[in-house]
Amino acid sequence: MAEVIRMPKMSDTMEEGVIAAWNVKVGDVVKSGDILAEVETDKATMDMESYYEGTILYIGVEKGQAVPIDSIIAVIGEKGEDYSALLSGSAAPAPAATPAAPAAAEVKAPAAETIDTSNIKANLVTMPLLSDTMTEGVIHAWLKNVGDTVKSGDMLAEIETDKATMEIEAYDEGVLLYVGVKAGEAAPVNSVIAIIGEKGADFETLLKAHAAGSAAPAAAEAPKAAEAAPVAKAETPAAPAAAAPVETTNSNGRILASPLAKSIAKDKGISLADVKGSGEGGRIVKADVDNYVPSAKTAAPAASSVTLAAPSGVESFEEVPLTQMRKAIARSLADSQTNAVDFSLTMEINMDKSIEARGVMNESSPVKISFNDMVLKACGVALRKHPNVNASWRGDSIRKNQHVHIGMAVAIAEGLIVPVIRFADTLPLSVLAATTKDLGGKAKGGKLQPSDWEGNTFTVSNLGMFGIEQFNSIINNPKNESCILSVGGIKEIVAVKGGQFYATNVMKVTLTCDHRVVDGATGAAFLVTLKELLEEPYKLLI
Repeated sequence: MAEVIRMPKMSDTMEEGVIAAWNVKVGDVVKSGDILAEVETDKATMDMESYYEGTILYIGVEKGQAVPIDSIIAVIGEKGEDYSALLSGSAAPAPAATPAAPAAAEVKAPAAETIDTSNIKANLVTMPLLSDTMTEGVIHAWLKNVGDTVKSGDMLAEIETDKATMEIEAYDEGVLLYVGVKAGEAAPVNSVIAIIGEKGADFETLLKAHAAGSAAPAAAEAPKAAEAAPVAKAETPAAPAAAAPVETTNSNGRILASPLAKSIAKDKGISLADVKGSGEGGRIVKADVDNYVPSAKTAAPAASSVTLAAPSGVESFEEVPLTQMRKAIARSLADSQTNAVDFSLTMEINMDKSIEARGVMNESSPVKISFNDMVLKACGVALRKHPNVNASWRGDSIRKNQHVHIGMAVAIAEGLIVPVIRFADTLPLSVLAATTKDLGGKAKGGKLQPSDWEGNTFTVSNLGMFGIEQFNSIINNPKNESCILSVGGIKEIVAVKGGQFYATNVMKVTLTCDHRVVDGATGAAFLVTLKELLEEPYKLLI
């Protein structure tokens, strides 16, 4: 007798799971104890075992798709067994992760059963969930065109999330039959963005079947299928617009360049339209931007500017669309200002001994230790001594973390990202320094993965290198942490002791606290410990 497999509840806070990978396919014979799939929860990625024996008759959730707990994700039974009654009889828990209106679900349910897609040799490509806070992604650029042959592992597109711009690869082989989202457009997580399959496969029917049996994101694709198909077919000829060099543009006239090349070009003020690409299909890569030499241009207007007596010009402005990262920053900080009840505490720390200790340590350390590394280490040790600061507001409880994961705010061209140094209190200074340099490099190169920026219990933001003496930060993520430390620059001042003037070095730090979790005395006690550790830095090594 056939048995349904439902999304299990794998943690106390889990509400839905993402199929990170299927280890079986329809038609495979499985035994009790076999691993069916890898499921990504809100805590970790875990293996899901089979408790039944038989043949995989049905898989209802695609890789990368999120579904609520108890939703049907597969059916196991005897080969050739009719399992349709199990699916139709369990329509309530079966919807995908994004809920649709009940009325729409009732209309779509019968339609899904009447469309036969068993002979269509093609697979849907959906917008993947690339971060824990991602709700939609923007197609930054397509790296393949409709009609191109695609192999497993080929890069399909660059997707801009709320954290970074990342490349997604193909898991299927065949021809790119359909592209449902144009470059520059946003699409919800799990919505159909492309179809790969056998040349000539009836992908329109596949789209209709998906729309009929899916929730809101898929339904949004259904109207697009009818009009997108002919547009997709027309994409193969060269686009009429030809402002950029042919070598570096795709069929839509968009410049093809890697995210790192675009970032470097933006920093250097180089127009990518002037750069010739050496990558696959004329794609601009980092080396092309690094080696770019601008051609000579006329500078006739320069002389006339001296003779002009009256100011002249045209008022203008530029509307810059919000990136996914900027949207996420706005949502997170607005949420912090709305929910957290914050206050700030500022303390001045004498850095004379830290300066001396850093010089001595760097004579032996394999990696150069920065003052920021010393602050991060001191915060880790102080948090271990003050667990009430290493905590967060959970609505009806306060979570006191027994681990110390410190977020390190890093400014990049697109905004701000906070990679996480895990177990920062346990790391030797040289190892912590190597970790911060690695994460900082990945952040600026757009190579951070979701696991690199999740799980912080405290954050440090340092603007001292810009000459900022003191500032207040907004708590980065009040759901995970209750405090953020703002670090100013080290400044040499004149002080007085015993009636004598002397030069010394001080640094100001400001702790912003969520008053729902951390009271004034608690925050002050943390700063006293931090001050002690940095003014007597040998204590960091104990």
